[in-house]
Amino acid sequence: VQLQASGGGLVQPGESLTLSCAASGFTLNRPAIGWFREAPGKEREAVSCLSTNNDITYYPDFVKGRFTISRDKSKNTVYLQMNNLRPEDTAVYYCATDLGQASSYALCHRGPKEWGQGTQVTVSS
Repeated sequence: VQLQASGGGLVQPGESLTLSCAASGFTLNRPAIGWFREAPGKEREAVSCLSTNNDITYYPDFVKGRFTISRDKSKNTVYLQMNNLRPEDTAVYYCATDLGQASSYALCHRGPKEWGQGTQVTVSS
């Protein structure tokens, strides 16, 4: 299982950014997959999860309406569209999954087992 995240960068508050996560070693048609982030001095937290067998998504309240998780089956890739970014969104973002978990809600709350490398997102003026 490999998860290759990319797309991070430096943006100003209010701007948008899209992260990509290319999955290999498994197919995105059953396990839930999600994005998690870790900011300096804070615990790692879930920002969005997707059930790949039924496209049910889960978002915590602090990103609802701003972040959107999606999937391209042909590319076996998951995306995180982030709009209206805030300085508090600054963190290292990770793509992660649990091959034995199909529920997006469960993945976001119980945590993943397989992690990709992170990509840095910095929101600053």
